[in-house]
Amino acid sequence: MAVKIRLKRIGKKRAPHYRIVVMDARTKRDGRAIEEIGKYNPKTEPSFIHVESDRAQYWLGVGAQPTEAVEAIFKASGDWQKFRGEDAPAPLRVKEPKRDKQEIFNEALAEAHGTLKTEAVTAKKTAAKKTAAKSDDTAKDDAPKAAEEPKKAAEEPKKAAEAPKAEAAEAPAEAAAEAAPADDAKA
Repeated sequence: MAVKIRLKRIGKKRAPHYRIVVMDARTKRDGRAIEEIGKYNPKTEPSFIHVESDRAQYWLGVGAQPTEAVEAIFKASGDWQKFRGEDAPAPLRVKEPKRDKQEIFNEALAEAHGTLKTEAVTAKKTAAKKTAAKSDDTAKDDAPKAAEEPKKAAEEPKKAAEAPKAEAAEAPAEAAAEAAPADDAKA
């Protein structure tokens, strides 16, 4: 049985992605593979190449034949030179990490105004800040209950102060009512 290391196409129309696979030479291009040993995306700049080097070395060592495209990928990643015992090539180019949108905005703001006067927006919350915010929310939920207790305590003395006033207002009315029947009795 002839074993080949070749590309298996995945992805949409006009947006191909490939898996580097080991498969029987008689199977279809996208058929069942023996093992997947890497990934290749030619559409990104620079092209994305990821090869599991130890598995590629194993399959090359037992006689699996790479196709021309896979051989070029192995040469770019250094696996072909490692297999042949040659010097390794220059390392692969790696895509630069994306810049933060806030950083880009602040740079544009500084260019427009000459100097950065204020920060544009606040940074996103981190996990630690989110947990702190949750604990603050629970404290805020407890705060209204705590705020109600002093209000109740403040209302109790007012009620106590109002009670004697009400009793005092009732006392002259009662005294007047008691005095009125006495006057009626004299007459």
